[in-house]
Amino acid sequence: MKLIIAYIQPHVLNDVKQELYKAEVYKMSVTNAMGCGQQKGYVEQFRGVETEVNLLKKVRLEIAVNDNFVKPTVDAIIKGARSGEIGDGKIFILPIEECIRIRTGETGSVAIG
Repeated sequence: MKLIIAYIQPHVLNDVKQELYKAEVYKMSVTNAMGCGQQKGYVEQFRGVETEVNLLKKVRLEIAVNDNFVKPTVDAIIKGARSGEIGDGKIFILPIEECIRIRTGETGSVAIG
C-alpha cells in the first residue's frame, strides 16, 4: 500500500482527474496549497509598491492505492499535469503501514479498495 502525494498546477486539476478516472482511480483527496520551487515566484506592483510573491497557488492530491495501482496512478498524474515547463509539480510516494475502513473495520489493502 502506498500514499501518493502530488503537487500540481490548479488549472490542470480537471485534466489530471480525467486521466485518473481513465486509470480506474476514483478515490482522492484534494486540497489547496501554496509553495515554491524552481519557479521562484514573481514581482507584483500595487500602488507603486513592489512586492515579491514567492508562494504560488498549487493543488495537493493525496491518493492511497494498493501496490498494483502505483504505476497507473503516477502515469495518469504525469499525463494530465505535464506541460514541460518549470512548475508542473512533484509526486511523492510513501509507504502506508496500515489502513482501516472506519465503517466496516476492514484493514489493509481491502480497506483501500
